[in-house]
Amino acid sequence: MSFPSPKDPFENNSKKDPKKITSTRVAIWTIVGGFGVYLVVNGLVGIITGHSLL
Repeated sequence: MSFPSPKDPFENNSKKDPKKITSTRVAIWTIVGGFGVYLVVNGLVGIITGHSLL
């Protein structure tokens, strides 16, 4: 007697493309990228002038 295998609760049943660009991803990357640019610019200004922007 064989039993049906249990369904994997983590199985992705949706047919959506996981690599599709969504507005949430764009917002997150914009915020993270902006913060990264701020850190790099602040570091360069600190190296050149001897003090940071804030």
